[in-house]
Amino acid sequence: MRLSIIVIFHDMKREAARTLYSLSTAYQRDVDPEAYEVIAVDNGSTEPLTHEFVASFGPQFQLIRHETQSVSPVEAVNLGVEAARGNAVAIIIDGARMATPGLVGYTLHALGLGTFPVVYALAWHLGPDVQNKTVPEGYNQATEDALLEKSRWREDGYALFDISTLAQSSGDGFLGKVPPEFSWVALPRDLFDTLGGYDIRFQTPGGGLVNHHFRDRALSHPGITLVALLGEGLFHQVHGGVATNVPMKNHPIGHFRAEYRTITGEDYTHRQSLAPLYVGHLPKVARPFL
Repeated sequence: MRLSIIVIFHDMKREAARTLYSLSTAYQRDVDPEAYEVIAVDNGSTEPLTHEFVASFGPQFQLIRHETQSVSPVEAVNLGVEAARGNAVAIIIDGARMATPGLVGYTLHALGLGTFPVVYALAWHLGPDVQNKTVPEGYNQATEDALLEKSRWREDGYALFDISTLAQSSGDGFLGKVPPEFSWVALPRDLFDTLGGYDIRFQTPGGGLVNHHFRDRALSHPGITLVALLGEGLFHQVHGGVATNVPMKNHPIGHFRAEYRTITGEDYTHRQSLAPLYVGHLPKVARPFL
């Protein structure tokens, strides 16, 4: 098994249906179904995902239920990795994020570059603008359901680019600066273990700045090869997210920064990184995001 994909869900069965389908062999292109597995971790949902629901997306899908009162997904990430069989792991800490059809295949290719490859993809928000702006203006799940149905994304997942906006963390586009956090990150299992996994001290809702913290620790490891995926990405569905679906004036970044300071003893700053290698392609609909 080459790759284990860990996806965290909390009270998002609607979103999980699309995210898991987007990781299945019915949707992903040019990839051997035996090359990867998908581990869905239900993180203390009020109405948990069922094993039957997760298994319906393919024989390589499995569910882990993490019974917890924590509002952070960090322990769930590490729990998923513990169960992983792959030589490499990929993390989607927010299970509301749908994938493009080449995400798995190009990630597998990129993982063959160097001894310690760290592979990332950019992030988008579904809708006409970032959801911190559109949700207060009335964008909701019903609006999004209609938008997705009209796009016919199940027939061509690259249509997601036509109905989405770059997330603020990825706002520089494919050839821009390396984002401060990775909504999709893949790396060798041995490297994940060497880094100690995700730091479970991050306990604010959504994990706070744990993605930023893990990104910086991974990129500081000696000998890594950073790889950016071109023409692929993650697309965020609206679900009432604590950071993505609130007005910017109510964004919990202050609490996130305070937690980061308490854990690390320093203020968070966006650390620059080495320039990445690029792997992928450029579908016409993705070119406006160069």
